[in-house]
Amino acid sequence: MIRLVAFDLDGTIADTIPMCIESFKLAVAPYNSKELSENDIVKTFGLNEEGMIKQVISEDWEKALIDFYTIYEQMHTIRLQPFSGIRELITELKEKSIITPLITGKGQRSCNITLRHFKMEALFDSISVGTPYKNIKAESMMKLMLDYNIQPTEMVYVGDEYSDITACRKVGVRCLSAAWGASPSKIEMLEKENQGYVFNSVKSLRSFLLK
Repeated sequence: MIRLVAFDLDGTIADTIPMCIESFKLAVAPYNSKELSENDIVKTFGLNEEGMIKQVISEDWEKALIDFYTIYEQMHTIRLQPFSGIRELITELKEKSIITPLITGKGQRSCNITLRHFKMEALFDSISVGTPYKNIKAESMMKLMLDYNIQPTEMVYVGDEYSDITACRKVGVRCLSAAWGASPSKIEMLEKENQGYVFNSVKSLRSFLLK
């Protein structure tokens, strides 16, 4: 029986990854002689914004971080909304007394910006954010299991990245791969690594969780 469904944010709740990448590029450009590719930036995912910027800038990273938050907030427009059905799914899970926390690699400030824009600040039972030093999603999952006194088999994590699968395996939690915003090549990779647990729509995830 599933008692806890934890959610990732970027790429799972909303299609925010392109905005994160563009904000990062613009923020570090004045302080970095090398133009970063999208892959360069994606490699830093799992750390919060401070950690990501420190991966590519040795000096003036504090200035780039301040610039990032300004740009990131400006890029949130009324057109950017959660994926269709995701808010309703989380609400339905809560109504069935299923614990619904958020576990993200984002820093607290950027997480607050996005949740405030979506008016989702109070939707999750708890919020765990990232650090500058390493990906701590596995540790965050373990803490949730201890806090709520649940077993790994009673928890699932909904995330869109390969690293989410890896983090889940460290603590024996099933990863449900959110592929509703993914490219065909990414879907292929997720299906190879997480066969049977890749969901191409929020509707298919809902059917799995509430069957």
